[in-house]
Amino acid sequence: MHSRPRIAIIIGSTRPTRFADVPAQWILKQAQARGDIDVELVDLRDHPLPFFDEVASNLWMPSQNPEAIRWQQTVGRYDGYIFVVAEYNRSITGALKNALDQAYTEWNRKPFTAIGYGGVGASRAVEQLRLIGVELQMVPTRSAVHIGGADFMTVYPMAGNRPIEEIEATLLPSATAALDDLVWWAKATIAAKAAEA
Repeated sequence: MHSRPRIAIIIGSTRPTRFADVPAQWILKQAQARGDIDVELVDLRDHPLPFFDEVASNLWMPSQNPEAIRWQQTVGRYDGYIFVVAEYNRSITGALKNALDQAYTEWNRKPFTAIGYGGVGASRAVEQLRLIGVELQMVPTRSAVHIGGADFMTVYPMAGNRPIEEIEATLLPSATAALDDLVWWAKATIAAKAAEA
């Protein structure tokens, strides 16, 4: 068993004009400052997944598409996840939903949290993500980070376009809570899986 949970920050938008890199880099900085997890960025842009077209989920049979297999190997290396969530029409992006569908066994019994952004801080999208995660046998944390309202308009490029550090004071309490939850559940699930082995 490794000493610290390995966590992937999964950037869930692939649009050329995405805002996701700003919150992704910010939460990466917060996670790296802790010292109790190892964290890496995983960008969906680096995984050109087809729309899910396998005969069945890899819960039931191995995937055939090489990109799907590479994606499964990537996410399978981690003990937990932080999803960077944009809200599109009250849900997560199609790219993120497709990426979630392309794996199953690799997500099982692993925790996740999220940092969401948009008018309402992607709260509806994060709720959708939690529902999907439960079906994938993941452990969603109660806490998440939501960049919404005036804070979002302060940092969004088409509005205030200010550095995210200007709203950091309002984000830090929820980031601390979300990361605390994630680390606790990652350690708990790692220990439980080790005991089963």
